[in-house]
Amino acid sequence: MTDGLEGVVAASTRLSDVDGEAGRLTLAGYAVEDLAPRAAFEDVAYLFLHGRLPTPPERDRFARDLAGRRPLSGAATTVLREAAAAKAPPMDALRMAAPLVSLGRDGGPLDEAMDAIAAFPTIVGTYWRFRCGDAPVPVRFDLAHAAHYLYQLFGAEPSAERARALETYLNTVCDHGLNASTFAARVIASTRSDVISAITGAVGALKGPLHGGAPGPALDMVFEIGAPDRAETIIRAKLDRGERLMGFGHGVYRVRDPRADVLAGAAEQFYGSDGDRGLYDMARSVERTALRLLHERKPERRLDTNVEFYTALLLHGIGLPAELFTPTFAVGRVVGWSAHCLEQLRDGRLIRPQSTYVGPVDLHYDRQRALAPSTDAR
Repeated sequence: MTDGLEGVVAASTRLSDVDGEAGRLTLAGYAVEDLAPRAAFEDVAYLFLHGRLPTPPERDRFARDLAGRRPLSGAATTVLREAAAAKAPPMDALRMAAPLVSLGRDGGPLDEAMDAIAAFPTIVGTYWRFRCGDAPVPVRFDLAHAAHYLYQLFGAEPSAERARALETYLNTVCDHGLNASTFAARVIASTRSDVISAITGAVGALKGPLHGGAPGPALDMVFEIGAPDRAETIIRAKLDRGERLMGFGHGVYRVRDPRADVLAGAAEQFYGSDGDRGLYDMARSVERTALRLLHERKPERRLDTNVEFYTALLLHGIGLPAELFTPTFAVGRVVGWSAHCLEQLRDGRLIRPQSTYVGPVDLHYDRQRALAPSTDAR
């Protein structure tokens, strides 16, 4: 028996391969460090949905098609307005609005996948503007996907540097093996349910803190330290108290998370041109100190920097509040969820694992006792 299905192969996929021992992530045949910093989001989405990169004419048609699916239904907008009035967490708002993506639309699985990918930035942006007391901005069809997400959030066209930083992030997190949310999506798709239902289930799985995580605390530690010369004292004190250093170590990677390297490069490029360079330099200093002290305290373990550390630094730099870190992750990961649903519908069978019963046996039901009037005088 394997609790949690750890180590059990439940599907074959052409979409991504996670090699935790070697620290490699392959996205549809491409190393993450090769694809994510260079490709447009639309190229990556096409690659995952169609199994190859597009030709230039195919890319142009795909980008126009994707952009045309950005508007939300009136029902979705109403739900987001009500969710904001109730101050629902952003991931709850995304979970509420995701099923409404299919309202009034008629298409097959690929159309449903495209609808979800296109609508997620509009959902998150519309909700956040309602939460901040602002009116949603109209959808634009002339902006690329990453730039449009920032426009939906802030109501202004972002700089090329901010859009590229976010695009690299979305590409980096678009898929990562058979993680909990992707598995949830594939299980739902394996019943031959619709893609929107499967993606909604994936959002629900990502909402759980054991999966979606919280990149914000990694940056909180940097802010707490405040200056490089305070890093050693504060980090040593945390380790003395047995606290976990957020942003270090990973349940899959036994070496440095390759996504951390990609986002470190993106952060360096962004902060070198359009961000607070002092914050970047301090974060790098904190990282170096943390890695040195972790190796000193736990030399038998590889506790390297993970994706959360540079996710927090990069998303904070481009102006996103910590509450939007996980929804922004979903804006990228919906590409992988969609592709896995299509793959499961095309190639897979019903996913129906077994369980091991560990409860009592040989109990006897006494109907007369069950129906007798209670004599409890309380």
